[in-house]
Amino acid sequence: MDAFYASVEQMDNPELKGKPLAVGGCEIRGVVSAASYEARKFGVRSAMSGVQAKKNCPDLIFVRPRFDRYKEISKKIRAIFHEYTDLVEPLSLDEAYLDVTQNKKGNPSASLIAQEIRKRIYEEVGLTASAGISINKFVAKIASDYNKPNGQKTVNPDEVLVFLEQLDIKKFYGIGKVTAEKMYQHGIFTGADLKSKTVDYLEEHFGKSGASYYKIVRGIHNSEVKPNRITKSVASEHTFNENLTSEIFMQERLERIAEELERRLKKHNISGKTVTLKIKYSDFTMQTRSKTLPYFISDKGLLFETVKELLYQERLKDSVRLLGISLNNLNTEVKKTVVVQLRFEF
Repeated sequence: MDAFYASVEQMDNPELKGKPLAVGGCEIRGVVSAASYEARKFGVRSAMSGVQAKKNCPDLIFVRPRFDRYKEISKKIRAIFHEYTDLVEPLSLDEAYLDVTQNKKGNPSASLIAQEIRKRIYEEVGLTASAGISINKFVAKIASDYNKPNGQKTVNPDEVLVFLEQLDIKKFYGIGKVTAEKMYQHGIFTGADLKSKTVDYLEEHFGKSGASYYKIVRGIHNSEVKPNRITKSVASEHTFNENLTSEIFMQERLERIAEELERRLKKHNISGKTVTLKIKYSDFTMQTRSKTLPYFISDKGLLFETVKELLYQERLKDSVRLLGISLNNLNTEVKKTVVVQLRFEF
């Protein structure tokens, strides 16, 4: 979907159409969750602080997020997807992979299917969407950003290698800002530069990811579209109106965050072993501290006791603007293993 949260707000409130809009907290303490295309022209981006966003665009309008509304619309869009295929793998509320190799409409053209789906989303929901079509998830993902907003890009099988070779390295899905900077230092600016490096070279300088980079630049990505993705982490966090400097005040906030996390875990019958405390300081630097327990937990009391231990593990570097708790190493992954084992015949 194109600027999904912001587009929903503009659709529901016509007065916001054509105006620079940011969905997120207030301009003083908040962080931008999504920005309209009018705001993006001024360099406003998701994850940017409200203060910086307002500096970039003085006329920027801030709107509080309404996740229940976004979920409602997301369900309508996914219902359209499922009329074409059951192989739908959601990445978030506004994005999904579809495998249409064998589709319910019997349409042999993935490009025409994408075009039809986008048309239906616009007519039935009122929002624009963009699509990428190719031989695998990796190339399709990159292509989906190519003609945004309200466009699509097809990379045919015989075009994949040339497409990837010409691509700026920072456009590769999964290569973030830090990795891109490191690649620049090694003379890797395009897909062609990446392709010129041996797998040994890439593993030496980029660790375990090196082998993956070697494959993807050659169009090799064998991950299937998985309709039922296994939940690997559940989290809850909060950004404060004023920076916190005392661990005592932080404890109070963490107890409330633990309560919220417990509600989410109990709702889906999930528990986990690894508790992580997330700390964002006033200078926006991030720190995480984790502890793995010998048993599964979901109770707020155990969550809070563990995270309190992590809080006092070492001294804080600065005042704190955000705290979060996440739980991973979940029982959902164990359940998956059990299902696989049960397929064996003894």
